[in-house]
Amino acid sequence: MDNSAASAYVYAKAGGILARSFVGQNASRLFSVKSLRDLHSLLFSGEVPSVPEMMLSKIIEEKAEEQFISQFVSLIENYSHPAEILVALLRFYDYDNLKEIGAALCFGESVRPHITDIGSFSMLNYDAWPNLKAITENSPVSWYSEAPKISEQQSADSRLDGQYIRSLWSTVEKIPESESGVAKLIRADISARNILWVLRLKVYYKMAPEEIREKLAFADDSARRGDVLAGEALSIIDKDVGSFDDWKDWKYRRHLNPHEDGTVWEIDPTWVEKSFRRELGAMAMRSFHKEPMSVLSMVAWFKIKQNELDNIRTVAEGLRLNIEEEQMLDVAGMAGGKKSK
Repeated sequence: MDNSAASAYVYAKAGGILARSFVGQNASRLFSVKSLRDLHSLLFSGEVPSVPEMMLSKIIEEKAEEQFISQFVSLIENYSHPAEILVALLRFYDYDNLKEIGAALCFGESVRPHITDIGSFSMLNYDAWPNLKAITENSPVSWYSEAPKISEQQSADSRLDGQYIRSLWSTVEKIPESESGVAKLIRADISARNILWVLRLKVYYKMAPEEIREKLAFADDSARRGDVLAGEALSIIDKDVGSFDDWKDWKYRRHLNPHEDGTVWEIDPTWVEKSFRRELGAMAMRSFHKEPMSVLSMVAWFKIKQNELDNIRTVAEGLRLNIEEEQMLDVAGMAGGKKSK
């Protein structure tokens, strides 16, 4: 199949999958189910496994992820040479799998942890378990050849995260100017994650700016305030989280939790996260339809389905813990909210 024919086929197929997915207005169907068994029946064909609820919740989450990845892999396999950015997006799961494998080996586990299989697009040799050196050999993460000690795990995970982001962004930079929407979408997503990371570390851990800086994802290693991915996060690193005056002129003021004159206020990372999530979700939906049969449409599709997967996890965990529908909607950032004054 030539590239133009493949693009037309893939876009039509991807659109059909989205039409049947629990995204947009259809997402409400996820949150209206009353039991894990009902959730399984809504999402999958076949009988519901006869297992305890805790196990059923895990099965649902793993099957939902496998289904999403399988769909994406089957779509991009139609291209003789898929765009690098599409493969890079998939490899997020290689990096995530590697963290799980490293932790399992650190704790002396003999059974390989659950991994997300991205098929022929994987850069790792999972069959070499438990030989970590052989798993990562000849890959961009060959340096990860020994399981980190408990005290080293956070540092190793941060290095993996940073490498993944730089690898992903390097593929974005190769995309032609005609596909500038891809850079806009990916940059907005990573920038928001950096901003939220700063807020959590400042509010919950009272971490100093220099410590926070080390944990951000940069486009390169220079760690400058003008970094295309971390610049916005660095611009708030010295702000007072308890002073609204420090934030009233912030570029993303629209995402702030409400402020009332004369009352004590502190920025709420959870509120800000939900607001960003709604905006990024809407941005991905617009992007899918904006440029049909483009790389942007497939990048957007991936982000939309990742958001659906997050919602499925929220519902599965919520049902397991007997959380009310309204609370689950709030956790997912779908309950709306007042804008900051």
